[in-house]
Amino acid sequence: MATTKTAQTILTEMREFAGFSPCEQRYIRRSLDVGLARHDAFRRWARGPAEAASIRTQYVIYQDLKLLRSLLKNELETGEGAGLEDLETVMGPLLRVTTFDLAQGRIECFSAYRFLYERLLGAEVRPWLPGAFCGAAALPHIRPERRKELLQSISEAAATAPAWSMCAPRFFPDYVEMEEAA
Repeated sequence: MATTKTAQTILTEMREFAGFSPCEQRYIRRSLDVGLARHDAFRRWARGPAEAASIRTQYVIYQDLKLLRSLLKNELETGEGAGLEDLETVMGPLLRVTTFDLAQGRIECFSAYRFLYERLLGAEVRPWLPGAFCGAAALPHIRPERRKELLQSISEAAATAPAWSMCAPRFFPDYVEMEEAA
């Protein structure tokens, strides 16, 4: 029974990923390579000097993920919910990383953002995501027309969810060489 539920979860996550634009899919895979130290992102994803510079900056900005993982893990282990004292320690770094990703112009909606961050930081980050997404999308770092698109992409249900699942994501998309696919 548990195997069936796990398989269903993986298929659901794969379908969700398949629904993202090719640009979002590429950026999610690249970001997972950077954030989870899976592969050399420069060799795999840089198509030119501008993208190499973006990846270099992403490596620097993503250093905050280590801090966020430890803060979220500690919150989960202690069983204490997020309080006002956590606002600055968690939301500051999360907002900084989120702003970087949204400013890249490759994440087009909240669901793609949520998909990426659940994998970068785990299920514990879910309660923080709507606030970080809306906060970053409203900052002047994001072009006004993109701000509107991003903010309209978050559903009322996602913005006002009374509870979040703590089930860890199962599907982590990866780069596949054309020879491997054949």
